[in-house]
Amino acid sequence: MRDPAELPKAHLHVHLESTVRPETLAEICAASGLAAPERPAGAGAFAGFRAFADHNALVRACLRRPEDFTRVAREFCADEAANGTAYAEVTFTAASHGERLGRPEMPLEAVLRGLAEGREAYGVECRVVLDHSRRRSVERARRTLGLALRYRDEGVVAMGMAGEEAYPLAPFADVLREAADAGVHLVHHAGEAAGADSVREAVELGRTERLGHGIRVLDDPGLAAEVRDRGIALEVCPSSNVALGFAPSLAEHPLPRLRAAGLAVTLNTDVPDVAGTTLVGEYARVRAAFGWGDADLAELARASVAASFAPEPLKADLYRRIDAWLAAPDPDAVPAGASR
Repeated sequence: MRDPAELPKAHLHVHLESTVRPETLAEICAASGLAAPERPAGAGAFAGFRAFADHNALVRACLRRPEDFTRVAREFCADEAANGTAYAEVTFTAASHGERLGRPEMPLEAVLRGLAEGREAYGVECRVVLDHSRRRSVERARRTLGLALRYRDEGVVAMGMAGEEAYPLAPFADVLREAADAGVHLVHHAGEAAGADSVREAVELGRTERLGHGIRVLDDPGLAAEVRDRGIALEVCPSSNVALGFAPSLAEHPLPRLRAAGLAVTLNTDVPDVAGTTLVGEYARVRAAFGWGDADLAELARASVAASFAPEPLKADLYRRIDAWLAAPDPDAVPAGASR
């Protein structure tokens, strides 16, 4: 089997605040006189989404200085490069951080600076998706859109609604319409904690171009067919779904059924700190769990590139590199006439 770390891939669903290295978090907290929060990881780490969100808020509160955000973004690029990621769209809750710190633009500007440094040092092209919690105000969502518009030439590529899916998208309809009319890409979380109705809302009212998670779209076969026919890709994050209790185990995750239904499926980590995995680790896990071969992994990688907002020349280059990875000799193959 070929090494998935050498497979060029795009990473489309990962929250920056959940990628902070443990040693980095400890050092950042020490510099600000804070105690670093404990970081449980793996299956059953949290009793539901609210418990995870509360933990995540503790981690986010540790990021206070411009150098904190810049360091985290730069190290994100280094870690992605080690995973064979050639292009990433990292999610960041910029307006929330800016409001908390009383400096609206500082967190995003610091992150963009770190991503630029990381691109120069590690060769990973990164863009930013600005997210907004469904639980928070329409006014903050509008500030998120303002940041997306102001910094789109510096690397902001999309915005989307995240957080608890029990909260509807309807209050944000005007903001989302304005974003779409202004050419801002939209990518919403849906179909993870909530069922197919949340997916339909994200597609119809939210105008989503991808589905963050979307694993419950098969609850409504007609909707699944519509999502498939419209080419709306799913950002599937199996280990995260297990860690947060949205799938009982990796072996029972609906990922194979989503692929079998003809949906465009991409593989991602979401919250790698608590999921206890990396992107290359996620590729290795699903290969082992479902008995998939290298061609399956290459298909997942191609889907991630196709669903990305990367420039077309970069996409074409990545397709060629994926094909080259798959065409390379299998290191485990037994030559004709030979025996193990």
